[in-house]
Amino acid sequence: MANAYDVLKERGLLEQVTDEAKVRAMLDRPTTCYVGFDPTASSFHAGSLVPIMALAHLQRGGHRVIVVVGGGTAMIGDPTDKTEMRRIMPVEEIDANARGLRAQLAHFIDFSDDRAIMVDNADWLRPLNYIEFLRDVGRHFSVNRMLAAESYRMRLETGLNFIEFNYMLLQAYDYLVLYRRFGCTLQLGGNDQWGNILAGADLIRRVDGGEAEALTFPLLVTAAGAKMGKTEKGALWLDASRTSPYEYYQYWINTDDRDVGRFLSFFTFLPMDEVRRLSSLGGERLREAKEALAFEATRLLHGEGEAARARDAARSLFGGGDGIDESAVPTIEIARSRFAEGIPAFALFADAGLAKTRGEARRLIAQGGAYVDNRRIEAVDALVTLADAQGGALLLRAGKKKYIRVKLAE
Repeated sequence: MANAYDVLKERGLLEQVTDEAKVRAMLDRPTTCYVGFDPTASSFHAGSLVPIMALAHLQRGGHRVIVVVGGGTAMIGDPTDKTEMRRIMPVEEIDANARGLRAQLAHFIDFSDDRAIMVDNADWLRPLNYIEFLRDVGRHFSVNRMLAAESYRMRLETGLNFIEFNYMLLQAYDYLVLYRRFGCTLQLGGNDQWGNILAGADLIRRVDGGEAEALTFPLLVTAAGAKMGKTEKGALWLDASRTSPYEYYQYWINTDDRDVGRFLSFFTFLPMDEVRRLSSLGGERLREAKEALAFEATRLLHGEGEAARARDAARSLFGGGDGIDESAVPTIEIARSRFAEGIPAFALFADAGLAKTRGEARRLIAQGGAYVDNRRIEAVDALVTLADAQGGALLLRAGKKKYIRVKLAE
């Protein structure tokens, strides 16, 4: 079995490490490691896939992984990469979000037979006595060193309040608790978490005289400079009710040509020889690599069946198959009564989400990029009526790749 450190390194999932030789030797034997996620939403988005995939690789390498859902730290909010303080969330919302995240992680990580552990840091952070915490933990932190951390230094210009200043202490304390309870000696996280993770390893050394290491992943942006997982509708969610399997598949198959190789390495379990083969394809054959990326990424999250349906729908819609399977296309409902009166095409495309505004929809139509059931809309003020809705539904298309199915509701 390959050393998990080598696997992560070969796949480009390493950015910084406290001691490469030591961490690699650590991963030659079964090791307990962890990543934390604050439940700031009820679903993960694609930006969380790098740490999730890294944990999955570690588990496949024979290591026990711990997922910390931050029901305690989310009450404060991580100041990292933020220009202003996070919204203070009610405890009930945090706990409901945490339940949603647990279900999604099971698609990637095997929690059976104690092979992985999921804990909530609310269990040990919320009961803390603040005075005792300052005495036992806070005294080990240098304010000067904390202010030197990039996550705090960036915020000093816009304002860093005291509650956020405590975040590093709490994350460090998480590491100490996991070290004591589970023998956890490796914490992983995004590269923007480097200072917080080092603080935890240092706290373990100072308080318990133990050794603990740190490893970070690169922060992902696309070749075009966009934040990973951002779409025109917003975040690319892992929750199927927010981002359908078809939309998820479409995100990946529309990956920038320059990102295909990296994303195959990051977001699939395909062997690296196959990743390299697919990445070497050029011209029209690059479509094969993009389809492999989209299928594998969708299969991991939504299962083989949904991935196949999304692939078949995409092939049919974009000329790679016979007929059109509209069942996998994102569907919205609009009242039949509106069609009886006639809906201006620009209003329909805006309401369906194929344009951000009605003005944008007008420009789309004027430029010849709006279609109803493959019929181009010629006039901005053209009306779409019941006569256009054969079978009680319409297939709208914006440009070459954006489809929405509109179902008429009674």
